[in-house]
Amino acid sequence: MAATQLVLTTVMVALVAGAAAVVTRLENWRSYTPAVGGGGTADETVHHGEKPGGLTRWLTTVDHKDIGLLYGTFAVLAFAWGGVAVVLMRFELVTPTSNFLEPAMYNALLTSHGITMLFLFGTPILAAFSNYFVPILIGADDMAFPRINAIAFWLLPFGAVLIWAGFFIPGIAPAQTAWTMYTPLSLDQPSPAIDLMILGLHLTGVSATMGAINFIATIFTEQGEDIDWANLDIFSWTVLVQSGQILFAFPLLGSALVMLLLDRNLGTTFFAIGDGGGTLLWQHLFWFFGHPEVYILVLPPMGLISYILPKFCGRKLFGFKFVVYSTLALGVLSFGVWAHHMFATGMDPRLRGAFMAITISIAIPSAVKTFNWMATMWNGRLRLTAPFLFCVGFIANFVIGGMTGVFEAAIPVDLLLHDTYQVVAHFHYVIMGGIAFAVFAGIYYWFPIYTGRWYQRTLAKAHFWLTMIGTNITFFPMILLGYAGMPRRYATYDVAVGPIDLFTLLHQIATLGVVLLVVGQLLFLWNVVTSWMEGARVTSSDPWDLGRDGMRAREFEWFASERLPALTDGGSENEVSGASPELRSDGGEEERASSDD
Repeated sequence: MAATQLVLTTVMVALVAGAAAVVTRLENWRSYTPAVGGGGTADETVHHGEKPGGLTRWLTTVDHKDIGLLYGTFAVLAFAWGGVAVVLMRFELVTPTSNFLEPAMYNALLTSHGITMLFLFGTPILAAFSNYFVPILIGADDMAFPRINAIAFWLLPFGAVLIWAGFFIPGIAPAQTAWTMYTPLSLDQPSPAIDLMILGLHLTGVSATMGAINFIATIFTEQGEDIDWANLDIFSWTVLVQSGQILFAFPLLGSALVMLLLDRNLGTTFFAIGDGGGTLLWQHLFWFFGHPEVYILVLPPMGLISYILPKFCGRKLFGFKFVVYSTLALGVLSFGVWAHHMFATGMDPRLRGAFMAITISIAIPSAVKTFNWMATMWNGRLRLTAPFLFCVGFIANFVIGGMTGVFEAAIPVDLLLHDTYQVVAHFHYVIMGGIAFAVFAGIYYWFPIYTGRWYQRTLAKAHFWLTMIGTNITFFPMILLGYAGMPRRYATYDVAVGPIDLFTLLHQIATLGVVLLVVGQLLFLWNVVTSWMEGARVTSSDPWDLGRDGMRAREFEWFASERLPALTDGGSENEVSGASPELRSDGGEEERASSDD
């Protein structure tokens, strides 16, 4: 077994080295056509040649908009994988005994779900928005390093294959370590699937780091003449801070993964019990990455909410500067709270007190954003579009997630709730109830730009209500489960003592919520696919009618000059004119949508 693991490691190292060698030979990073016969010249102009058609375009493109769509497609597929895993887990928990899944398969799905949603959905879906819109919002022609941008994306599918390999390779059991990969559990399990998963995670980390360097370089060096730090949009601000966090967090994770790989295959003792650094070293290294990762995932969604919400309130974002300052504060403070995940490990009480204080204080910049969003809506002219509804849903869920987090920051309470379902509820209120809602708001708001068509607004609103109700029916019972003492990460809760009937009832309610979530996401997929193919065409340069409130957005100015002429040339019978929000995309007969659309 050790020989097999060593071979797998050697092959992977050889592949990465080969890829690096190919990358270093590439010249002219900004052209679509590789340099022929050697490198470029010092006075070489930057340009994009004609794009090829069909599959070749998507395999070779370095256009930031195409790469953004590739990121989005990949993230949606990963979301589906992670969603299927959690649905199977929820049906296992409908009854106290294990009669739907074997415990080993439950643990494998638990591991796959967590890693998939964080590394293969969360980060890539945010990169999809960032790649597509940051260059447009700052007036850049493209990313600073387009080829690096493409390479960063193409590392992800290979990473996903390695992470999921244990489910497909005969004779190899999937990894069963949970997404935290705590030692000694991750050291003692002999399956090579864990080594493959570690290598896959390493690739996703390299991808994220390359993307972060690219975004920082782009925002600093590619700003248009009319863009400076005073009028840089809030979404680009959050992407910039997120990229800075990635530069500090992901390389540390990569180092920890390499040490874990060496412990498993070459007999080193970085995390060995009673030798080397010990098991707590892994937790320190992992959570120094892991808690900033939460803000790496939540800052761009906060930027989306701060950018989109004012458009449907008829007024500018309240306290723009304070939202920027709070973003910077979250970026810094996120690196000082990692040990609140370790309150139950027996660390020095003086250290615990310091981490508790910082953890509670990090709620302040989050509260600043929340109150600024509320103040933006106050006395505004609200339009109940699908993007606006998802923004409000984000705020509501984020408040619940934040409040439950404050309780966990208090050491006495955390010692009672640690590793219970209350932690699951808190985390998912932020991830699913927050980040996913912001993503949906962005998809619907910018749908006219990247498709040139309108979605069906009735289905979009049904998607919102199913998702909002499903989220709360799923995760609020988990808060009660946590306070009742139900531990997480267990496939069965058939215990001799404890409120077994209460556990069963709450798990069944949570499973009902998951069913509602599944129905809502299927509606979303149907709406996006059918509208992209057959939706009414956009022919207005101001499709959301933002001009009447003085909220005309820069990306729609780009849309009017770059995309709209091609879309309106030789129109068809289902084109829609005018500047009404969502217009007649649901087949309505009114010429102008009402203000509560």
